[in-house]
Parts: sequence; structure tokens; C-alpha cells
Amino acid sequence: MAHTPYGYIIKNGIAVIDDRSANQVKELFHAYLSGLSLADAAKRAGIKRCHSSIAKMLTCKRYLGDAFYPPIIDEDTFKQAEAEKIKRARMLGRIREQVEPKNSLVRMRFSAPSPETLYEDPFTQAEYAYSLIERPAN
Repeated sequence: MAHTPYGYIIKNGIAVIDDRSANQVKELFHAYLSGLSLADAAKRAGIKRCHSSIAKMLTCKRYLGDAFYPPIIDEDTFKQAEAEKIKRARMLGRIREQVEPKNSLVRMRFSAPSPETLYEDPFTQAEYAYSLIERPAN
């Protein structure tokens, strides 16, 4: 196993909850949902990790439990933290809504027949292809 998430330990090849660090994870989620910043929530929970690690902890679905990891956080708390994280990012302008490109019709103002002659030199071929371009009469 490459990385065991904070809050778990491996005993005899099985992931089990480490009570002390699991309580810190729960406190992290609750402190963040109470309005504290990532750093302040981590400080209140007693977790000494960098900002990005704390952010990843709030999005780690393993805390919900799966085939290997027992649950630490309930689904409602996890979804609330996810929604709060998105809300804060949007308030800070870190999420931009995608703008649909306008459908624009490109009108071809020229035409060219298929080249009949093929040259070995690509530059000569390009010159020949460009020489075939015709502009339609308006």
C-alpha cells in the first residue's frame, strides 16, 4: 500500500481506525464546517499538515468507508464539507463558470481545386497549393 490516509493504521494487513487521529479528522471536518479556514481548522484539530494536505483530507472519500477502510465520517458531513469548499472557492473567484462559445458560421471566401501535381519538396508543394486558391467574384 503506497499511502495510508490520516486516521487509519494497518494491522495485520487490515486498515483499522486509529482513534486519536480519527477524532482529529472528525474535528477537522466540524471545525471547517463551523467557518474556520483550512489552516485554522487543522490547528484546532491538532493536525500539523500543509494547506494542500488538509484540503485533500476534506475530499478523501476513503473517510466514508469502502471495501478496505472503515468509515470515519458520515456521508452528510462529507457532502456538507464538499459543498462548503466549492462555495468558498466560488466566493473567492477560483471557480469560473464555463461560457458556451457562440456558434458562428465561417464563410469561405475562397476556393481551390485539388492539386494535380505533387512535388517532392514540401515548400514547392505549398507554393503550388497556394497558387491554386481562387477568390470568388462578388
